[in-house]
Amino acid sequence: MDTILDTIASILSRHMLSAAIFLPLLAALVTAAIPSRSEKAIRSFALAASLATLALCAIVFARVKGTGEFELMETVSWMPSLGIRYRVGVDGASAMLMLMTALLGTAGILASWREIAARVSLFHVLILIAECSLLGVFAAIDMFLFFVFWEAVLVPMYFIIGIWGSGNSSAAAIKFVIFTMAGSVLLLIGILYAGGAAGSFDLVEWLRHRFSAREQLWLFAAFAIGFAVKVPIVGLHTWLPDAHSEAPTAGSVLLAGALLKMGGYGFFRIAMPLFPVAVAQYAPIFLTLAVIGVIAGALLAMVQTDLKRLIAYSSISHMGFVMLGLWALDGQAAAGAVLGMVNHGLVTGALFLIAGMLYERRKTRMIADFGGSGRSMPMIAVAFVFMSLASMGLPGLNWFASEFLILLGAFQTRTAFAAIAVTGVVLTAAYFLWAIQRIFMGPLAHEEERKMWDLRAREYAVLLPIAALVIMIGVKPQAALKKIWKPSEAFVSLSKRVEMIVPAGVSSLTPNDQIPMTNEITIWNR
Repeated sequence: MDTILDTIASILSRHMLSAAIFLPLLAALVTAAIPSRSEKAIRSFALAASLATLALCAIVFARVKGTGEFELMETVSWMPSLGIRYRVGVDGASAMLMLMTALLGTAGILASWREIAARVSLFHVLILIAECSLLGVFAAIDMFLFFVFWEAVLVPMYFIIGIWGSGNSSAAAIKFVIFTMAGSVLLLIGILYAGGAAGSFDLVEWLRHRFSAREQLWLFAAFAIGFAVKVPIVGLHTWLPDAHSEAPTAGSVLLAGALLKMGGYGFFRIAMPLFPVAVAQYAPIFLTLAVIGVIAGALLAMVQTDLKRLIAYSSISHMGFVMLGLWALDGQAAAGAVLGMVNHGLVTGALFLIAGMLYERRKTRMIADFGGSGRSMPMIAVAFVFMSLASMGLPGLNWFASEFLILLGAFQTRTAFAAIAVTGVVLTAAYFLWAIQRIFMGPLAHEEERKMWDLRAREYAVLLPIAALVIMIGVKPQAALKKIWKPSEAFVSLSKRVEMIVPAGVSSLTPNDQIPMTNEITIWNR
């Protein structure tokens, strides 16, 4: 027995990252084999598997040193004739996003304990497959493998929204698929072209390859549109409110907490470092779109009558801050953007969990159907107020740390855009405080409110770990920032290569110019 345990421990030690990625997929296969009538066993096993995945992701995060290099790398030949390999690795940024994804996956399963009553086995199989795919996106270094994971997320999310969603869920699911598939087609074209040009699908090899200025402009367009749909950037965002509002609680949590980060991560890891000519050319456009997203998302959130749609539009506003941080091309702002992706996932995921708890009690998402609910559900009110304050950027809570870094860095490099984006802070406070007043304050507006119950033990178990992280990151953000600081500096160095190369007085490179590589590239290759 000791020998077997030692062998398992040795395999896990050498393949910890792959174990973290594929444990949910293995668990999904086992879950599918459990008799569908054994619903309690299905729920318990899926939860245990997700907790085990969370533990593995925590170990991966703890092992990452935050050097700015890919760590825990694993490479296996897959399609050698095409230059395609199974190649995964993480740095501090991707490891932190994986840990957040695993936490939200566990929270989603626990939150669905009573909510999902039909096709319980299929639901948990799909949640676990979605979790595996999301983890793979953040770990893949081979870009063909990245695309496989990227597309694999789409299928389970489509069925989760379409089958277990409320209202017009089928239309919301179809809209989600159409938008994401349209972006994915361009993404695939870009990956195939870049792979053919570089003779490999390895991201490190792509960073070494000298793409011409014309190639960079066209390739960036293909990648950027695919990633922008997922962020989503304003103008490509219309799928988001429908998908969020109609999805079940676990679906909304994964959509807001992890799936939106795929787009931001794509810009951070791939599109901007690979194509610095396009970054220099298109920066004003994306900075403008980021600021519009901050303001428009907040204004649209303010006029919503549906609580889940309000939270969905707040995501557009917060992800606008993340994009501002990336496109500011400043180390502090970039670190704030990466931390912001994690902080947004935690806070918005928790807000969707609370919205699901309110829906379970009142069977409505309409804000007008509540009133004085803090009297009958005081702890739910406390939880919602706490997460709302975190989303507003209250000092001492997590979003403040990322928002402060984003604006501090952006003011140094993109002052006008940062000055406009600051108004989003005020608007965020306005729509959340107004929602709190309408839902929880004052006398009971409806007799049904008297019959409502407050938080249960299972719901405390869902919310308390997230609340603890919100406080920990808010009070001591250095613990997280030390893992992502050097990857953020590497991102800025790679994305600004053109600014460092083009002589003074030359506005841009000609379409056929080759971009010389600088020694900053070495920090990506261990």
